[in-house]
Amino acid sequence: MASSRVADRFSILLIILGVLVSDTVSDLEEAAYPTDIGDVAFIILSQPESFHILRAQKIKSSLEEQAKKLKWAAPSVTLLHEQWPGKTGAWTVQPLLTDLAEKFSKFRWLFFCEDQTSINLAKLLEVLKRFDPSKEQFLGKALRDSIPTIIHHFAFHDNPSSFAYPDFAAGFLLSQPLIKSLAERWLEKKSKMDFTIDPKHELAKFIWDDDRGPRLTDIPELCAGEPDEKCATNCEVRLPDCGAPVPKEKIFFAIKTCEQYHTERVPVVQKTWGQDAMNIEYYSEKEDSSIPTIDLGVPNTVRGHCGKFLAILKRVHSKENLSKIPWLVVADDDTLLSVSRLQRLLACYNPEEKVALGERYGYGTSSGLGYDYITGGGGMVLSQKTVSVLLDTKTAYCPSDESPDDMLLGTWLKRLDIPIIHSPLFHQARPDDYAGDYLGHQEEPISFHKHWMVDPYKVYNQWLKEKDIAKENEPEKPRKPKIIIEDVHDEL
Repeated sequence: MASSRVADRFSILLIILGVLVSDTVSDLEEAAYPTDIGDVAFIILSQPESFHILRAQKIKSSLEEQAKKLKWAAPSVTLLHEQWPGKTGAWTVQPLLTDLAEKFSKFRWLFFCEDQTSINLAKLLEVLKRFDPSKEQFLGKALRDSIPTIIHHFAFHDNPSSFAYPDFAAGFLLSQPLIKSLAERWLEKKSKMDFTIDPKHELAKFIWDDDRGPRLTDIPELCAGEPDEKCATNCEVRLPDCGAPVPKEKIFFAIKTCEQYHTERVPVVQKTWGQDAMNIEYYSEKEDSSIPTIDLGVPNTVRGHCGKFLAILKRVHSKENLSKIPWLVVADDDTLLSVSRLQRLLACYNPEEKVALGERYGYGTSSGLGYDYITGGGGMVLSQKTVSVLLDTKTAYCPSDESPDDMLLGTWLKRLDIPIIHSPLFHQARPDDYAGDYLGHQEEPISFHKHWMVDPYKVYNQWLKEKDIAKENEPEKPRKPKIIIEDVHDEL
């Protein structure tokens, strides 16, 4: 009898547990948000240059092929350079917000990525099933600063790692309600974008809106360089393979310096990457035969070097031995650079085209009247074709010798409708100034800038040094570097 009661009680307990388990499963099912290919619009942050157009088109084709194999409808894929040709600051996303809200209103999600991003369509849609698209959602791979940094205007200086911003290379997502909210705020002119330095951080700050908007939700499946089966996205970590590197004799390096730094900065160049440059000249306001330097007849200026830069362009254009060299690289005397990696990257571009390559910044992009420019410290790469057009059309002009050369170059290029080609491998600042995870998927950076509070020789050896292509058939595979964290007090 007692055993029967125990059995009955046990049966009742199992029934109760079954109901609870059933309720839990039901709750989980209700918590999932069905998502299909028609709910997502893909926007590739493409660039109007043949190599980058091809990369973007490959992503589009990959998405279409994946959808076809899965027997899904064709995905909506938009290439930035096609949809918004010539749109000032389109690459920062913010100036597109009103257009995005209007043109993509039927989609629940907008997915943004770069032309180096790879996407697993099925895995990405599985990720989205965890999130309510009726709410303001901001999803991405989180980057965090370890120290206050100049490229982010020392934002969150008390605790810089408290603020997360998305890695564009891994892709990021905005829900439709968030897009609408941001578009309204943009129309109300609540964004201040005089200078655009890092669009990833600046977009996240605009969305956050002093804690009135959502913060970024970190999504582990959005990856950048991690070889993990869970990844729905990923990106390249090494330089693209575009065939044989450009020979050293086809690149000319022009170094801007001044007497003050003849014995301080110039020797660093000469003992590091300058040894790998076949064609290199140092330009100063004073001749120094020990280097040697060339006096261009332009006085030194503390800020801005437009006069010196324009004199360099004229010298390169007028001297037959220099004008025949397809590529010009203008660098500062405290720029640190990898010549061999630059040789490999330039193989992806045609010097017969009007090429202007480096790290892209922007000025006045919120107004639509501004322009992009190559930030000078990371190195400005120009094809000889671009140099010729700038001078032959008499577009290049300096209001004064001390006008900012990189920004003036940006205005000249805009007048000529020559787009700035951005490469994240060029850096205006020091390694310490970038998020560790961001540099973590750049196994082969090309440049860094500034000697402030760092040992430039250590920075070069740790991040940029590899075997000379002319001496080795295969470049040395660089080890993934560790980031040295120090205090920062620097200037742009």
